[in-house]
Amino acid sequence: MTQATSSQADILVVGTGIAGLAAALALARQGLRVGLLGPRAPLPAPEADSFDPRVYALSPASRDLLADLGIWDALPAERITGVRRMEILGDRPVWGDRPGRLGLSAWQAGCDHLAWIAESRELERVLRQAVQWSGIRWTTEDFVGLEAGRAADGVTLRTSGGQALRARLAVAADGADSKLREAAGLSAQRSAYGATGVVVHLGAELPHQECACQWFTPNGVLALLPMPDTRDGPQVSMVWSMPAAQAAALLALPEPDRARALETRLAAATGGRLGALRVRSPLFGFPLVLQHCPQLAHRGVVLLGDAAHVVHPLAGQGLNLGLGDVKALAQVLGGREPFRTVDDPRLLRRYERARAEPLLAMRAVTDGLFHLFGAQAAPVAWLRNAGLDLVDRMPLLKRMLVNGASGTGTRA
Repeated sequence: MTQATSSQADILVVGTGIAGLAAALALARQGLRVGLLGPRAPLPAPEADSFDPRVYALSPASRDLLADLGIWDALPAERITGVRRMEILGDRPVWGDRPGRLGLSAWQAGCDHLAWIAESRELERVLRQAVQWSGIRWTTEDFVGLEAGRAADGVTLRTSGGQALRARLAVAADGADSKLREAAGLSAQRSAYGATGVVVHLGAELPHQECACQWFTPNGVLALLPMPDTRDGPQVSMVWSMPAAQAAALLALPEPDRARALETRLAAATGGRLGALRVRSPLFGFPLVLQHCPQLAHRGVVLLGDAAHVVHPLAGQGLNLGLGDVKALAQVLGGREPFRTVDDPRLLRRYERARAEPLLAMRAVTDGLFHLFGAQAAPVAWLRNAGLDLVDRMPLLKRMLVNGASGTGTRA
């Protein structure tokens, strides 16, 4: 096969999901020559009352980044729902005490919203439009190989179409199973939770009032996120991190039985918090893992997004962490000294240091909460509920939690 070599770019971003598209735009805004490598699968046109099964809770810090990139105002407002309150509920103790409860609200942080719920598909759509308008070169082929030359040469990326694309720095934004990360020799430490995230959209009998609810149950962590109303009434998006065996049994049921079984479980788990809940979309399941990379940069390759870290979805912070990576990398490279090239190891160490604390903190919180609320011993359940109730009565501590949840305390 004949190989063609493109003109050299400063940075080549591998991966065309939300993190990769945002990274390409953010780096291009720093005056860098940026290329994008990865497929561009067609996106279905938006339809009223039909929503992407994958949704994200975007923090104020992520919203600000998207606004800076000119993305936020391009999103259809009718498909975004703000989160003004969060309710976190513990399990029901065996001796009849009430479940623990912790309520958090945006006013405690002095902001309008704690987060905004947006569809993955709509975020990708407007990011793609912005990339097209920006003139970033998008090579719609797959990455297949990496060649790292001398320090002065940068890197060469081989594509499935036979091209050899040269750049000073390659950014791996190609997901948890990143091929570029593997080719660069950067290791990833992964452990499975033995749980499956089951997602579906639900019709609700009662309005959600822009409140996100989370239950820590004996059958895993259940979250209901507010979504735009449909013609049939209120709607929420469910993410239930349940034991893998239970999820497999549920997903194996025929469609009508699957919906009835889930609705019965929801009624028991939520105690009728939103009235009757009914399944209104297909169910999907994905395995839950914890993954992190001890090193984020090596030999002209830097990691961000899921290629760099994967956390439990119970805090809803996966994409927010990835967008924090994007902002940090753009700031480091955009603020470099004039004599440094973008692949200077000192710059990449600055990026690693900037992300070390936020990544470690989020990994510790999500993993710790998963194991704490996964313990089934009655005394542990009592302590969990007592702890939630205690925090609920401490305004200063609640304000600190709200700031952390919304990203208003420290912004990556």
